[in-house]
Parts: sequence; C-alpha cells; structure tokens
Amino acid sequence: MECTTVDIQHTASHDNTPSRRGFLALAAAAGAATALGGLPAFTASAAPMRPTASPMLSAADAAKNQLWWQAPASANSMIEQGLPVGNGRLGALASNDPSSELLMITDATLWTGGPNDKLDSDGQFPYGRDDFGSLTLLAKLTVAIPDHDLGNVNNYRRSLDLAQGLISTSYDISGVTYRRQIFASAPDDAIVLYFSQQGGGSYTGTVSLAGTHGESTTANSAGRYASFGASFANGLKYGAAVTAYSGTGRVRVDGTSIAFSGCKDLTVVVSGGTNYAPDAAAKFRDPSLAPERLARNKVLNAAGHSASTLLHTHVADFRAVFGQLDINLGTSSAAQRELDTWERLQARHRDDIPDPELEAAYLQFGRYLMISGSRGSLPMGLQGPWLDGNDPDWMGDYHTDINVQMNYWMADRAGLSDSFDAFADYCLAQLSSWTDVTRRLFNTPTNRYRNSSGKVAGWAVAFSTNPYGGSGWWWHPAANAWLCQSLFEHYEFTQDRAYLKKIYPLIKGAVEFWEARLITTTVTDASGTSREVLVDDNDWSPEQGPQDAKGITYAQEVVWNLFGNYHTATRVLGKDTSYSATIDSLRKRLYLPVVSPKTGWLEEWMSPDNLGETTHRHLSPLFGLFPGDRIRPDDSTPKDILAGATALLTARGMNSYGWSNAWRSLCWARLKNAENAYQLVVNNLKPSANGSNGTAPNLFDIMDMGEGRGIFQIDANFGTPSAIIEMLVYSRPGHVELLPALPAAWAGSGSVSGVGVRGGFVADLSWKNGKVTQARLKSVGGRETTVVAGGASRRISLKPGESVTLRGLG
Repeated sequence: MECTTVDIQHTASHDNTPSRRGFLALAAAAGAATALGGLPAFTASAAPMRPTASPMLSAADAAKNQLWWQAPASANSMIEQGLPVGNGRLGALASNDPSSELLMITDATLWTGGPNDKLDSDGQFPYGRDDFGSLTLLAKLTVAIPDHDLGNVNNYRRSLDLAQGLISTSYDISGVTYRRQIFASAPDDAIVLYFSQQGGGSYTGTVSLAGTHGESTTANSAGRYASFGASFANGLKYGAAVTAYSGTGRVRVDGTSIAFSGCKDLTVVVSGGTNYAPDAAAKFRDPSLAPERLARNKVLNAAGHSASTLLHTHVADFRAVFGQLDINLGTSSAAQRELDTWERLQARHRDDIPDPELEAAYLQFGRYLMISGSRGSLPMGLQGPWLDGNDPDWMGDYHTDINVQMNYWMADRAGLSDSFDAFADYCLAQLSSWTDVTRRLFNTPTNRYRNSSGKVAGWAVAFSTNPYGGSGWWWHPAANAWLCQSLFEHYEFTQDRAYLKKIYPLIKGAVEFWEARLITTTVTDASGTSREVLVDDNDWSPEQGPQDAKGITYAQEVVWNLFGNYHTATRVLGKDTSYSATIDSLRKRLYLPVVSPKTGWLEEWMSPDNLGETTHRHLSPLFGLFPGDRIRPDDSTPKDILAGATALLTARGMNSYGWSNAWRSLCWARLKNAENAYQLVVNNLKPSANGSNGTAPNLFDIMDMGEGRGIFQIDANFGTPSAIIEMLVYSRPGHVELLPALPAAWAGSGSVSGVGVRGGFVADLSWKNGKVTQARLKSVGGRETTVVAGGASRRISLKPGESVTLRGLG
C-alpha cells in the first residue's frame, strides 16, 4: 500500500472537538453535575457551566444538519409527526402548532409495575401494564395562543437542528414574523420554550400543565408556577412543574394555568421526574426525593436566567457531544435541497435517485436521538423516551433478543461512546435482581427452558425486562450472553480497563450460568466420524421454530463469543485464571453450526431441515456474522460456512421491518456486498403510508402491525446508521478496513471523521472515486493495529493520545 506517514502527533493539540475527559473537567471546574455521562437521575444538581460567548455554526454545518417541514404536527398523530427533544432523561414530542403548542413529555424512569418475579402456570412471567409494568407519559404541556390560528398563518416553517438540539418554528401573521424555539437542556435539566417576534406583534394566551393519570394540577400565584405530584400503586413518586416569564406584557396565575398577555417575548420552562433510583437494595426508590418540589426548584432556578443564556448553555453542551462525528456522503442536487424533509423522502423513493445529503442526515438524526435519549438515566427501550400515550406496544420495554442491543450498536461506532453508559449502568443495577430470580425460578418445572441437569448458577433474563429487576414473557437463556457481547464490545472500542473491571461480574455470572446449562451430545460428521460436543439445552431460536430444540445456532454462537470474551477479560484483569482455563476447555468442545446439505444454508437448528419461516424477521443463526465476528469473508472462515451464511442471508430477503432491514444491511456490509447493504438502507427510508413499514414524516421508523396500524419502534433509527458506518469502516481488535462496502451512490467523494474503531482507536478518512485519499487514526487506548485499504495493509503502532495520518492509500 503506497502511503505517506505524517509525524505521529499528540491529538490534544490538533483536535478541535472537546474530548469527554476535557468536557468533564470543564464541567467539574464549574460545579456542573450534569456533564455527559454524569447526568444524574432526577435529583438536585449544582449550577451548570454558562458559556461566555454565543456558540456559532457555519452556514454549511447548519444547512446539512437541519431537517425542515412546511406544516405542524397533528395532535392526533404525534408519534409520526411530532418533533423529538430530550436531555437523556426527559423526552418530549412537540407539535409546533401556532395556536396550540403541544408537548407530550416522558420521563425515562416513569414506569408502572414492579419486580414481577413469579411464574404463571405456563412457566411465563406475567406481561401486563400492572404486573410487569410499562413506560408511560409524565405530562402534557399546552401553550394556547388563540389569535394564532393556522388559517391566518403564512410562510409557516418548522425545523429540527440536529447539531444544536433545537426545534425552531416561524410564521407570519399580518406582517409580523413570529418565532419559537424548543430545546431540552441537560445542564438545566428542563425543557425550554422561547417565543419571540419581529414586527411589533405580541402573544396572549395560557400555559397549561396536565398529568395523564388523573393528577390534579395546582398553581402558585406568588411563585408563578403550576405543578402536580402523585405516586403509582407501585410506590413510585413523580411530579412536574412549569413556569413562564417575559420581559414585557403580563404573566400571572389564572386558576390552575399561567396566563400571559401583551408579551413581545415569552419563556416557558417545564421539568419533572420521579424518585426512581438504580439501586435494587433500595427497591429502586430514593425515599428522600420529593419530585414535585424538585421540579418546581428546577424550573424556578432556570427562570433566573434569560432564554438566551439557557439556549447558549444547552447548545454548548449539546454541540460538544454531537460534533464528535462528521459525515459527508456526497452532494445532493439543488432540486433535492429545495424540498422539505418529507418531500425529499418521497422523492427519494419515487425517483430512485440517491440523495447522499439526506442519507447522511438520517445517520445524524440517529445520533441526535441517541444524545437526546441516553445520557445518564435509563437506557432506551423500544421507543426511547418518546410516547404519544400511556400504552406503548410491548410496554416500551427492553427486549433482549435484538432490540435493546441494536439500540446501542451505534454508540461507539458513531462517536457517542459515553451514551453507552446508560446501557451498562442499567445491566449493573439489575444484576443482583436477575441473579436472585434466576437461582429461585429458572429451574421451576413449568419453565420449558429449564436446565435438564437440575443445576443453576449465575444469572439469566427473560425476553422482556423492566427497570425494577422484573421479567416478562418467556425466559430467554441466551440473552445474558448477548447482553454481555454488547457490554464487552464497548471495552473493545474504548480499551478502558476500569470499565472492564466494572462489568466483569456480569460477564462471569453469564459464564457460570452457561457452565451449568450446557449438555453433552454426540454428533456425526459427513465422513461418519462421531464426537461428543457441548450444546445448549432446550431452547427457542428467536422467535420461530420449535421451542424445545437443542443446540440452536444462535445460542451456540453467542456462547462461543461469551467464553472468548471471558478469556480476554481474565487476562486483561489478571484474575480467575484457573476458572478461565476451565471455560477455555468448554469452549473447545462447543458445537458450531454446519451447512445443511438440503438447503445449502447455515443450519438454524441441529437439523438439515428448515424448521421455520424462510424470510423470518430475525437473523438469529447469523449472529456469528453480525454482531459476532467469527464468520468473515476471508481465509479465517471455511468457504462452505461463508457460502452457507450468504445463502441463508439471501433467503431471508430484502424487505422486512426496519430493525430487521438494518440487521440485514449490517450483515451484507460484513460480507462486503455494498449494493445490498445500501439497498436495505434505502428500503428503510421509504415513506411510511397508512402504517406501512418505513419512515414517518418526522423520521421515526414505523413497523407495520397489519390492518393499517403502524407503530414506532426506535431500533431501526439506530441500526440503520450503524450499517452506514459499517459500510465505511470495519474493525476488530488489531484490524481496521477502510471502505469495505462503499456503494456506487457514495463512491464519488466523501469523508467521515470520529468513527470508533475496535481496539481503541478513532478513524477519520476521506475518499474520491471509491479510493481512500487520506486517513487518520488516533489512539484512545489502543496501541497496535493493521490498517487495510484497497487490498493492501500497513501496521500502525501508537501510544494512547497519539495519531498518525496516512495519504495516498490504495
């Protein structure tokens, strides 16, 4: 590989993007408890750091990271049209209706239900909104401005600025331009709405805060706020509060609302939360917290500052995170740029012409959602913190057979490693509960997946989990290994030994579970040779086929990974070497799948027959291709296994639900089939119509449930960006490949910076005519790796903090 190596540099003096460590240091110096990775649950926090200057975006950056629409959202279709904001714990959908701004507000910890640690007569955990529980709405906020009826409005426009975490709306009435901005501030732990105008207009109306569970809102005229507080049957306390203020006109309490009149500007601040605590020993409650009072304190503290100060504080915080990755997939046409976001989606599907700027913006929208929904609180479940009612499908829970894992595939790859903390912290907080329930209930006679040996150890989970250590639906034996795969991969990206030490009990507990679960059976190969192997006990290949199959490919692959990751963890941490050797010996005896002589596919079950649906949504038997990495298109994988995996992926088809298409795209990217991987990205950008699979006007992914009913499920909004990045950079510890699956649509020219690389690096690269023109690798903990581009390779050695630039790559 012909290349020129620039002097190895210390990145700190050349990188304009704040590092997490630098950002935290600044925050700590200012007494800020709400810096990235440190945003607490709904508790009191120190005053945030205030920027000394207004943060500015270049015109080019502002344009490429802005989505826009020509109509407000309907109050009856918020999940498909409402624009999302969030500070990592609080989330809201905004309607941007001129005469009636509606915010549907969710707190990630506002869950009904409880431990749910009893099995029913069928061996299942109950799965309802009262027993298992459900994520639910916190409040509805309405800012009514009766004179601003949509019928009187001209030049309406609303936009979502992904780089600054900001919704903006503007419109004209009788020669006056009215503007509003909405953002969810992590430093101030509140959602802010700012109304302004140009041309001599004013605002008159009311601000109303309402609970969604029958709560009674009260107002305080002296403090000029309204609030409510209550508790669920499970003992969880919660509350919310709102205040409003203006430099002109009049703002006063009127009954249970806040009235305003003659205001040339108006600022509304709303906050709320619960007394949830990630502590099983305290039954996941902090009894010292009074959420309603705390909400009042937060909104009144924020109201001590101007809207401009609140905005600048928020933008400085948000941009420090968002700016860690930048992407350019090519230039769209002038005609495409003139269209609003919904029109562009429709044109992309109708005309079948690549729109690289829209496709890059879709990736950045996924990153926007990650920053907004995963900062220091609970991780994101099936809908993240965005609801339009109290009855989300599948309770908005944490599904463990793909969904919660897919939510976090993007974090490290897309420059958002700190957002992964919410997922890891959740697993750690639940571990004691999961362990207790496993040891008490896993071998219950009604559990169809119980261990036939009668032994049980470590921990396991069900297909669904909640924030209280609770389980729902059937036991899901392989889920513990898959959760650990995600947890360990985060270590591979960061090389953070302290983090590995923290998650080690989770990994070891899962290993102990599988040591007790594996059973011995005899297999005979094509030559007639028999041997004893270890296989998974009675199990189900999610979510199809027989429910009592042994040695399903999915479980065999995920446990093979688990045991290998455990080996690495014990070596890095220097502990449990004797036990690790025992597990190493088990790993050598694990049965690994073969290709069916009947179908030519990698077998999903230990059977040559296909026992399920050919085009099934799950790719469980292809775990070894992605997210695992045992099956590769190189000499390390037997050709028949690679061909069998490719044949199975082909048979699964190219059209499914959004999350399933994203998984398919990632698998095709791993196989270096760029056009298939790209087509699946395009398939997910298809506009959803009447509940069909595809993308809603607000870019949320919609899953077709039949009979014209579509639901929002967020994992495709994260899985699809993961696939885009995997097409540009593939990595494993010790190996980085640039542009492994670059489609023709993006081949002309482009660049990406800030991509996480397994092994402890971050990659920046640019390309032209399908070839890498320059690449930069910087170490965040890694030391050696091989960089591959254009079929040639170069070995790189760096110390943490150093970088190297390569040019003229083939």
